[in-house]
Amino acid sequence: MKIDRFENIITRKKSKKLALNICTLFSESKDFSFREQIQKASVSIMNNNAVGFDRKSNKVFKQFMFIAKDSFGEVRS
Repeated sequence: MKIDRFENIITRKKSKKLALNICTLFSESKDFSFREQIQKASVSIMNNNAVGFDRKSNKVFKQFMFIAKDSFGEVRS
């Protein structure tokens, strides 16, 4: 199956849900710098899926998936 839009990438769909959940969970956190860091990292996962896909190169897409994986590691930690 060929993916024609980044919105159809499964990891992008899941990372969007994760970003929304993180933003909701941390919305009332008083630790503003931590909240901002964790929210930005979660959004970065989703955005790297989109940017990598839009570059139209499998090699570059793979590189952006590794960057997204690194951001996911940051969120998990």
